Amino acid sequence: MLWLTAIVCLAAGAAIGFVLAGRTNTNPTRIAELEKSLQDLERTHARYKDEVSDHFNVTAELVQQMTDSYRDVYQHLASGAQDLCTGEVANKLLPASREGGFGASELSNDSADIQPPKDYAPRQAAGKSGALSEGFGLEKPRESDKDYL
Repeated sequence: MLWLTAIVCLAAGAAIGFVLAGRTNTNPTRIAELEKSLQDLERTHARYKDEVSDHFNVTAELVQQMTDSYRDVYQHLASGAQDLCTGEVANKLLPASREGGFGASELSNDSADIQPPKDYAPRQAAGKSGALSEGFGLEKPRESDKDYL
């Protein structure tokens, strides 16, 4: 009886193996097709990356040309204002600087007092807790209120 069980199990295993081997489809032609498809996709992807790179290079050049043109127009307006208007009016309209508004300008006296935001809440007074304290704004219970608690 043991021999019969072993032979039946061997036959069932062989049948299952045969079915699974047929489903995996490890044909050399299928593998070659998949490799060709992969290579085509890689070439397409590389071409796409090149096109994107070229696009952004052209965009950067066009933006640079636009910036240069804007600077030229601004300088033209500034020199025209200097020539055609009174000095006070020309200085108010368009300051005739070399950079024409494109360079780093000096901060005015008002903006020198501006401070960056703090990542904490400062205390209002020396003995009080800050706004981020757990007890901020809470009053201590009075003796008359303790009766109700």
